[in-house]
Amino acid sequence: MPHAPCPILTIDVARISDWDSFHDVFADALGFPDFYGRNMDAWIDCMSSLDDPAAGMTTIHVRSGGVLTLVLEGASELAARCPAQYRALVDCAAFVNWRRIERGEPSVLALAFEV
Repeated sequence: MPHAPCPILTIDVARISDWDSFHDVFADALGFPDFYGRNMDAWIDCMSSLDDPAAGMTTIHVRSGGVLTLVLEGASELAARCPAQYRALVDCAAFVNWRRIERGEPSVLALAFEV
């Protein structure tokens, strides 16, 4: 799936219990680099580069113009268990797309909630 045009990746958010586990889950699922800063600014930077394999920010990529859909299994449980992480995930995914649009680039990320 490294260069699928519109890949779908399921994230098991049941593994998230705090900020450390949040960053572990996403770093593992998306192949963030060893220097990943484990904060939401770093998360945004990695996710903003999904269509730029040369940037080395993820091992999962989309073709130019493609969108990665993250299926969040157990999203409602995450929202109840870890409201700060849930809100940050939603807000930062939106920011990834907003920043790209501001730069004249297409959106690259979608969230799908399996409640």
